[in-house]
Amino acid sequence: MATATGPTIVPAAGLKELTLRGIILGAIITVLFTAANVYLGLKLGITFATSIPAAVISMAVLKFVRDSTIQENNIVQTIASAAGTLSAIIFVLPGLIMVGWWTGFPFWLSVAVIALGGILGVMYSVPLRRALVTGSDLPYPEGVAAAEVLKVGAGVGGAEENRRGLKMIVLSSLVSAAYAILAQTKFAVTEAARSINFGAGATTVTSSLSMALIGVGHLVGMAVGIAMLVGLIISWFVLVPWQTGLAGLTSAPDLETLVGGVFRDKVRFIGAGTIGVAAIWTLLKIIGPIVKGVTTALSASRARKLGGQDSLPLTDRDIPIGIIGLSIVGSMIPIGLLLSAFAQSGPIAAAPGLTIGLSLLYIFIAGAIIAAITGYMAGLIGASNSPVSGVGILTVLGISLILVALFGRDIGVDASQSLVAYALFVTAVIFGVATIANDNLQDLKTGQLVGATPWRQQVALVLGVIFGSLVIPPILTVLNDAFGFVGAPGAGPNALAAPQAALISAIAQGVLGGNLDWNLIGLGALIGVGMIIVDELLRASKRGSLPPLAVGMGIYLPMSLTLLIPVGATIGYVYNKWAARAPDPKFAERLGVLMATGLIVGESLFGVAFAGIVGATDNDSPLALVEEFAWAVPIGLVLFAGAIVLLYRKTRSEADQKLANEAYVDEPPQAAPR
Repeated sequence: MATATGPTIVPAAGLKELTLRGIILGAIITVLFTAANVYLGLKLGITFATSIPAAVISMAVLKFVRDSTIQENNIVQTIASAAGTLSAIIFVLPGLIMVGWWTGFPFWLSVAVIALGGILGVMYSVPLRRALVTGSDLPYPEGVAAAEVLKVGAGVGGAEENRRGLKMIVLSSLVSAAYAILAQTKFAVTEAARSINFGAGATTVTSSLSMALIGVGHLVGMAVGIAMLVGLIISWFVLVPWQTGLAGLTSAPDLETLVGGVFRDKVRFIGAGTIGVAAIWTLLKIIGPIVKGVTTALSASRARKLGGQDSLPLTDRDIPIGIIGLSIVGSMIPIGLLLSAFAQSGPIAAAPGLTIGLSLLYIFIAGAIIAAITGYMAGLIGASNSPVSGVGILTVLGISLILVALFGRDIGVDASQSLVAYALFVTAVIFGVATIANDNLQDLKTGQLVGATPWRQQVALVLGVIFGSLVIPPILTVLNDAFGFVGAPGAGPNALAAPQAALISAIAQGVLGGNLDWNLIGLGALIGVGMIIVDELLRASKRGSLPPLAVGMGIYLPMSLTLLIPVGATIGYVYNKWAARAPDPKFAERLGVLMATGLIVGESLFGVAFAGIVGATDNDSPLALVEEFAWAVPIGLVLFAGAIVLLYRKTRSEADQKLANEAYVDEPPQAAPR
């Protein structure tokens, strides 16, 4: 694995961790971050990672309290991290408005579906901790980054190492935030793109100039970086040119519109097929560790009963597996009641028992599978970069096919609309599972590195889910009343696009209406099978690996989000090769991790501030000082590349200076002879 972290902290008994003040602070941050993420996600199509900004804010506030601890700060960021993940429900719920089933967001119904899905996500991910966190070498880039921020803030690692580590985090954070601010003024660009003719068709070469993606690439390492590059090449230099050629280069007003439409309507479905096959294969490969994790949890439960809670180390105490099982099974009762209340009209109302029973079974099984898949995704490239909407596509496909099998397609427009709405509602529950499981394992990795108690983190995340679920529906209602959503009845000229919700709704309508292009998904599945074979051959020959799920992500995600990850992985690889030859390789490598962490921290903190400014001004570009101009692209590229080069040179210099200082302390110069 390409990253190095400092020593895992072993906590002392009696340290403050899950405290009332931490819960209150976490709740306040969660409310603010969730509101900002929902607004920004629907208005601009982007969200920001919340774990690291929450950790920074927590440390800034709790440093004024004498007995605060690193574990207490970790609890705050665990609660607040629900904001970044639960807000992803905007990928599904607006679809109910778009298909004309809802005219607004019923408060308690929306709260219930979000909260139940999120709590299920926590419960499903608890047994995965031993399989995918403590028993795995997955990089968990954001979990590692959050842990490094907390460690440096707490002064872990020794005075000299901590001083230099803090210096690099602060410096790279400032540089990352400074570029993000400059880009929003329009003097530089946030993204460089060019659409070109390629082969018989066309493609677009694009990259968002995000220093956070460089940091993520450094942390995930070369195997994941290469796999995502392979997926990117397949997507943008094979599939997009092929599909644009079939569509005809004159079928859209310009190349950019043509390429964007083909990628959105064709290639992403191919990528979803690849992700589906790769996810199933990944699940089969990790099913052994998952089963072992469950049996270990059962053994821990028996040990707890025999010897009491103190018989287990603090860092190995999950919520008891018995409570987990009862919570999962018990939650099916309120979910069943919600589904029953939702299906009061249409074909389901005539025979609700079988449909609701199969839906609950689907939620029960699919929830467990998807929790494992999204948890693995978080370990691979981080929670905020995981293509959770791709999982949403697979989920809505599954429930839609079940409904087709029960009711067929020749049922009339109104009946079909009710089934589409029901499919979206079931998908919303499972989507809550997916987003929180994706986040929870990332948080548990942070907790492992800072010596947290797992069950306290798991309780904290449940609290975060509850806080977030109470905030999301009112924000959705305000935005729907003010703008509406594109394609929804009565939407105004400034309607919000909500592209992921539109895509998932279109899939449900396509399956139930019989017009979904299954050939695209099938082609993606074949690509996934090919990548699995290549990966297994590489592993068997001990020549490395090509994680097929990462390849699928590279196909599914826009190039603007993926190109810099392999670039960052390559830069990190070169840096680590130098670090391996340094007199103190572990320190030199860890300093690189801290600098990469700062790249994520700075951009994340700016994301929080920018969301607030956008909300306060109701302006997409509140910091723009000039109109877009041609020189913004070369200026941005030069400044971006130059800043990255200078930061890595500074990191090497800091590592060398620390070693020189230590040598000076160990061997002070002799006095000159008299």
